[in-house]
Amino acid sequence: MFTHLVTGLLTGWSLIIAVGPQNALLLRQGIRREHLGVVVTICIVADVLLIAAGTVGIGAIVLLAPWALEVLRWLGVAYLLWFAWTSLKSAREATGLKADTHQRSLKSIIVTTLALTFLNPGVYIDTVVMLGNLANQQGPDGVWPFTFGAMLGSISWFLVIGYGARGLSRYLGRPRVWQVLDVIIAVVLVLLAARLALG
Repeated sequence: MFTHLVTGLLTGWSLIIAVGPQNALLLRQGIRREHLGVVVTICIVADVLLIAAGTVGIGAIVLLAPWALEVLRWLGVAYLLWFAWTSLKSAREATGLKADTHQRSLKSIIVTTLALTFLNPGVYIDTVVMLGNLANQQGPDGVWPFTFGAMLGSISWFLVIGYGARGLSRYLGRPRVWQVLDVIIAVVLVLLAARLALG
């Protein structure tokens, strides 16, 4: 049982520890100290539910409906490009954290987090289909230990990246540093959008 738990944990980390739209949002909110708890909570709950859904067989249903992934793919491309544009707009303003008094509403943050989570086809491919299939290959005694391990991987990563970024916020009061960060995030999001568009 412990072996299956560790295997699930390591597999979960390998799939989630990558620069993606969700992680980019967590970094941004962590550094800004803006509604961070809400963003972390949504990411954790969504991932736990998707992992569980994959384990109980939703991954197989997704595989049987490729048109749904195609729709999600193009919605994801559009949203990634929009999010990249907002990052570039923020970079152009070049305001440091200490000088930046603009606060996004809680509703806006919730909508953005949900969109970046559920409009990302990678979530369904990696979290639902891949983890679901791997969990069901562990045998009757290993299915749920593996699943709980994968869930633990997601929970630990979101907490580390969210609150770890928050710890760095005091070093990021200079406008130039924030500007560079926004540009990097925008470039990564454009590359992710291009990768999705090219299949």
